[in-house]
Amino acid sequence: MGNRGPTLEDVAREAGVSRATVSRVVNGVRNVAPEIQEAVLAAVARTGYAPNQAARSLVTRRTGAVALVLSATGGSFTARLFSDPFFGRVVDGVLPVLRERAVQPVLLVAESEPARAQLVEYLRRGGADGALVVPLDEEDPLPGMLVGAGLPTVLFGRPRSGVRCGWVDLDNTAGARIAAEHLWTAGRRRPATIAAPVTAPTARERLDGFTAALTALGAGEVPVERGRFTEESGRDAMARLWERDPGIDAVFAANDLMARGACRYLAERGVAVPGRVAVVGFDDSVAAHTATPPLTTVRQPVEEMATAMTRLLLTHLDTGTPETGSKVFEPVLVVRESG
Repeated sequence: MGNRGPTLEDVAREAGVSRATVSRVVNGVRNVAPEIQEAVLAAVARTGYAPNQAARSLVTRRTGAVALVLSATGGSFTARLFSDPFFGRVVDGVLPVLRERAVQPVLLVAESEPARAQLVEYLRRGGADGALVVPLDEEDPLPGMLVGAGLPTVLFGRPRSGVRCGWVDLDNTAGARIAAEHLWTAGRRRPATIAAPVTAPTARERLDGFTAALTALGAGEVPVERGRFTEESGRDAMARLWERDPGIDAVFAANDLMARGACRYLAERGVAVPGRVAVVGFDDSVAAHTATPPLTTVRQPVEEMATAMTRLLLTHLDTGTPETGSKVFEPVLVVRESG
């Protein structure tokens, strides 16, 4: 082969098959007998042939890349992106599945109307084969824009009404109910909650699930303050709750970071956790393990959910048929030292 790299013809001679057969194997076409496929792959290994990605894309109309999209409508969320363990857990679930298929991830962030328009145009022009979207706002228009442009899309969370695409989600209502029942069973009769921002996709389910369960158990009005999913906002929300009612004996926070912030405020005030006030979080993230004391929390299996989301998208890409499948995961209470 001299100084030139190995070609399809070189592989074909080595394997004793036609150039067209080699092309079908390296481009992932499935109608090739297993023994022939094995012979071609062995010849590829012996010759050191590396398929030209640009040429392969012309044949398959696939880029070999998938976009992981983080989207919000409320302006910049860079601080949360790097401080909330949720996003790292999503990546941990996505990457192994893509690596299995030699598919490259492309991280895209859309935090404004122009950014969303640019992102859709980028994908329409072939920037990636499909999109795994993590919307941070309930009314985020991006999923509908992607589906409307005919782009394969799967969401982390349920789509808005009228948007038909694949999705995965947690039964957030059940998770909040589990937290409420746990606190009530432990004898806590004056619970409060630190809810998510009103625009968050999970906010209504986690708040309504908690308060409805307590109402069914016979509790009175549940004090509510909202945070922003950050530790500092959880501390501030706890301060407001305590100012309103220092008789509170339990707090359920809509994520672990806010629960950790609540514990911090209570420690500053010399209030024992869980002796005086029990605290329960949501997610079972690293924040639950590093809180003082370690948090009792509702586990959201983010990594498994992200893995399922990725497999849904790859199935869509493999079959070429619209993927509107979904999977709902069940929450589990993890009891530690905070309540």
